[in-house]
Amino acid sequence: MSAHAPGRSRVRFDGLDSRTVAAASTGLAGGSSALADAAHDALADPHLRETCISSDQVWSGHLLHVRRDTVKLPDGKHAGREYIVHPGAVMILPMLGDGRLVLERQYRYPIARTVIEFPAGKLDPNETTMACAERELFEETGYRAASWALAGELHNAIAYSTERIEVWFARDLTLGERQLDAGEFLDVFTASQAELEAWVASGEITDAKTLVGLLWLKSWQAGERFVRWQPSEWQIVQPG
Repeated sequence: MSAHAPGRSRVRFDGLDSRTVAAASTGLAGGSSALADAAHDALADPHLRETCISSDQVWSGHLLHVRRDTVKLPDGKHAGREYIVHPGAVMILPMLGDGRLVLERQYRYPIARTVIEFPAGKLDPNETTMACAERELFEETGYRAASWALAGELHNAIAYSTERIEVWFARDLTLGERQLDAGEFLDVFTASQAELEAWVASGEITDAKTLVGLLWLKSWQAGERFVRWQPSEWQIVQPG
């Protein structure tokens, strides 16, 4: 194993830092703060870090923007980096009381095929990720969830895109009438986790975020991933 490769560990998205929990369990005080972690990340791996020298916008669209940067490499040489700027997105794993999961079938034009995936959508300007998750779940499926938990974040195209996707678990669902955006066409259906795993094994499901979401769901069920459940923001702001 590489000296830089992390070992297997339990992942926490319940608001507690893993090192803080470990310190508490051994009677040690404190633990690293988020500020200290951010400072560490800013200084980490200087032998790998690239520094932006200049940045130019090559193309700007309704959703995506393309940039071409010149960067300074760790050895002092210069190189070009072309990448897509994305506003960010969320994906939701909606869990019904009987253990079935809410899924969608949608035609994805870039790969010219209909795919099975969990509900997902991009962030609107100034929108929080949880608000986006609640909005997208309701608009696309008609479901509202009373309980939410952040399962993690993923970067699905790190070589050429800034896109960051937060994955949310949602449970205690109630069904209403969905409100699809203009020009949006998709089927909503439910399936068992076993059915979903079979579709993954057969190659029917290839969507990266859905594969990761299913992996994290199994990890949470196995007690290897910790999440903090919280009430719906939509419920909190409703009158009465």
